[in-house]
Formats: sequence, structure tokens, C-alpha cells
Amino acid sequence: MAQTYLPTLKQLQYLVALKDHGHFGRAAEASFVTQSTLSAGLRELETLIGVVLVERTRRVVRFTPLGERIVDKARRVLREAEELADLARAAGRPLSGGMRMSVIPTIAPFLLPRILPRLRQGYPDLKLFLREEPSGAACESLHTGRTDCVLLALPYACGDVETAPLFEDRLFVAFPEGEYKPDQQSVTAGEIDETRLLLLEDGHCLKDHALAACNRPELRAEATMLGTSLHTMVQMVDNGLGVTMLPEMALDAGILDHTHVTARPLHADNPSRRIALVWRKASPRERDFRLLAEVLAQSGFPSGPLQRAAA
Repeated sequence: MAQTYLPTLKQLQYLVALKDHGHFGRAAEASFVTQSTLSAGLRELETLIGVVLVERTRRVVRFTPLGERIVDKARRVLREAEELADLARAAGRPLSGGMRMSVIPTIAPFLLPRILPRLRQGYPDLKLFLREEPSGAACESLHTGRTDCVLLALPYACGDVETAPLFEDRLFVAFPEGEYKPDQQSVTAGEIDETRLLLLEDGHCLKDHALAACNRPELRAEATMLGTSLHTMVQMVDNGLGVTMLPEMALDAGILDHTHVTARPLHADNPSRRIALVWRKASPRERDFRLLAEVLAQSGFPSGPLQRAAA
């Protein structure tokens, strides 16, 4: 029986790295090898399977049509290999070893300082590697195997995933002092001047959550969408440029400290977003992710009136 030679995982890692970075030098750096080692590994792969995967020129790296198909398959193979290792880890102590978690920017700076100390204390063997990226990029990272789980806000279409709801995060209207009556306890969607509404730029799901909560089509048409972070939005409001929407976790974390900005709850039918942890279906580490979700839910409650999400 003829011996069959198969590509190595290292060769597949080199191929995926080259696709992700589009440059041999950067791919080698990301793979922690020299450029010559990465190039040699890819040539060995091409020789092994008998086809050209990458067209090499001085200025550009271009994958052949078959190379595109093979790199997609390589991602799946590498993800399966990682899950094989995860399966072994999951048989040991819970929440131990490495875990990669993506967190969206409207959650990370406000919730992570609250939850990380508790994780370090309760699960010292857990090595949590964090990526901050918008919802779309985070879900893509999840499905391509670059991250293991995602901490995000719902509703958001993240594909075929398992979901553990954590808690509701209420939306507030933030405005310069004097914009509304001093004794006003809440702000209705109808009271928001669409010409003064400042929102995050496209790609941030909080913008969509805020617009959906208000349920006013003219807000989407007239609102100014240019903020890159909630801290930037607060500074713009503090300078009298308009009003914005903030999640309660940001207020609890002190985002309005040392400003002249006031916030009141948004009065609407659905005035909140749901914070959740999601992961790939059939993951061998599902037990770990559900345990992590429990810890996040217990640690993530601000001192204000956030309500636990229904499971």
C-alpha cells in the first residue's frame, strides 16, 4: 500500500497566516518564524499536493482560485485540531488553560475591569486572551476559529451559535445640563431632537440598538453618526454639540465623571440591550463557556437597577 503524505498543521497555519496578512514578512512575524522558514513551508505544501496555491510577485501576494478553496478548508482543519486539544482540556479542571474571547468596544472598557479580578481569583489557571473588535468582526473571528467565544450585545445576527444571555443593559439619554427639565425622570423617544442626536459610526451595534429602541425612522435619517467610541461621544455632548445614547454599564463605570453631562433613562417599549456570551455550536468546551457565562452574569451587575436576562 502506497504511503500517503499529508500536509502538516504547521504548513496549514503558514497558509492561513499568509492569507490573513497578505504579506510574507507579516505572516512570518505572526507565525513566530523567519520569512524564509514560512516560504519554505509553503513551497513544501505546494510540492506535496502538486498544485500552485499562491502567485508570488514583488508587490502582491495573490492566491489562485484553488488556493482560495484550500485556505478555507485549512481554516476548518485548524479549528478542528484546536477543538481536539480543547476536548482534552475540558476533561480536566474547569476554566483552565488558554481561552480567546472577543469583546465589543461598547462593553470591554466598562465590564472587563469588573469581571477580570473575579476570574483571576476564582480561576487562576485560566489564561484569557482578549480581543476588542466590533460585533461583525468578532462574529467572523468566532466562525473562522480566531476566537473561542464572544461577549456582545443582542439582538445581533452572529450566525449559528450557542447563546448564554447574561443581563439587560438599559439605555440612557445623555445630554448637556439644561437640555431638559431638571426634575425630568426619563426621556421619551419623541422628546429627542433628531437634528442633535449623536451616534456611533456604522459597525457599532449600539447604534442599531439605540435606533431600534426609539422606533423613529426619522432619527436614522437625521442623526449624526461619527463617533468612534462612547468616550468621544460624551466629550462631544459635554461641548454642547448634541445628545447621545449610553448603556447603563458605561454610566456605572463613571463615563460621565468630571463632565457637565446628565443622563436619564430612555422611556420606550424596549429600552435596553441584552448582554450575552456566544460560542460555536457543538464546541467541546461548552461546559467551560457556560461556567464563564455564570461568572460574567454574577460579576457584571452594576450597582444600578440592571435586571438579569431570562435564560
